[in-house]
Formats: sequence, C-alpha cells, structure tokens
Amino acid sequence: MSPVTHFLVGWMVANVPRGIGRRERAAIALAGVAPDVDGLGAIVEVATRHNAHPLTWFSDYHHMLHNLAFALVVAAVALAMARERRWLTAALALLSFHLHLLGDIVGARGPDGYGWPVPYLAPFSRWTWQWAGQWALNGWQNFAITGACLAATFYLAWRRGYSPLEIVSPKADQAFVAALRARFRVPAAG
Repeated sequence: MSPVTHFLVGWMVANVPRGIGRRERAAIALAGVAPDVDGLGAIVEVATRHNAHPLTWFSDYHHMLHNLAFALVVAAVALAMARERRWLTAALALLSFHLHLLGDIVGARGPDGYGWPVPYLAPFSRWTWQWAGQWALNGWQNFAITGACLAATFYLAWRRGYSPLEIVSPKADQAFVAALRARFRVPAAG
C-alpha cells in the first residue's frame, strides 16, 4: 500500500478513542507510516544511479524495518511522546504499525509480480511473512481502501473538529474544518 494509505489507516486508528490529544493522535497516525521510513533510500538510489558506485539503498533495504523489533521501538517512542493516556497511545501505535504490515502483506505486489515479503522476526530470524494472493500496489483494492479512509477522514474532521492537518498546522486544520462545516452544516446537539 502507499504511504498515504498507511497514514490514513493510522489516522483511523488514532480516532478510535475519544478524549486523546493532538500529540497522541499524531504519534498513532505516524506509527502507521513509520515502517516506510526505510523507503527514503529511494531518493539516494535515484540520485546515485548514474555514478560508478550507485547506492541501492531502496532495493536492498526497503521493508527491513517492517519487523516486530522496530514496532516495539515505535510503540516506545509513542509512549514517550504521549502526555495523556500513554499506554493506550502506545498500544494503538503498535496496532497502527501492524496494520501497516498487514496492508503490505495483502496489497504491495510490484508491477513485475514480486510480492514483498515482510521480515517480521528480523534481525533474529530470516523467516518472512508473505501471502500468495497479494494484490498489486496499484490494484483497485488499494484505491478503494484509500478512498474509504479519505471519506472517513473528511467525515471525522467535520464531526469532531480536527483533521490530520493538525499534525503540521493547527491553524490550517481549523481553516479546513471551518470550510467543511460551512459547506456541510453540523447538526445541532440534541
């Protein structure tokens, strides 16, 4: 799945409990995309592809952080970042991370037919987690999941008064929510 889809799935997880703060929602949502930080190697790989000694960081290392050890690190960071409901935040960050792995298991097959295995027990074991029915990264299933998450994100922003924009700019988030609420009237509390 794309990093955007992983982030939106993480945002859905961050919105399960009511009463957690902006910081906690950010930690949970970002945990959903954290395994793909190793994908930044693609920038280096593209930049050095015409050199005498190209660095194949994406080809060699993408999915290396898709494991339980890194999941526990991400959960510990979420626990440390949280100011309220810390253990719930860490548990939901762990869930968000694992939903990322599940998303890659079911929907990350490349255009060449290669199905990305997830080295779940790395670095302690060479065992990988893979599913033979994995659909293509650009498959309709991933578009449907992304569309559903986007619709839910817009609905939650309209209903609850905050969106993923709050992570980068509370002011932009307020403007976005105000525009949504101006366009689609919020029902009166009853």
